[in-house]
Amino acid sequence: MQEFDLYLNPEKPSVGLYVHKGAGLPDLADSKEWVFDGTAAQAELPPDLVKKIKANGHAFRDMD
Repeated sequence: MQEFDLYLNPEKPSVGLYVHKGAGLPDLADSKEWVFDGTAAQAELPPDLVKKIKANGHAFRDMD
């Protein structure tokens, strides 16, 4: 089962950023603004979010 890392921006806690587990945020200009918040299994995420992560390497999610 594939896993994805979740990052949150304390300034905008209603938005989560998911990436492939272990990928980090190397291409993000403001990566220091994001804090690792844990790992989620593919089965725990909506299928459309998983498709976006696989297609783009990342995906944003409304955490509200």
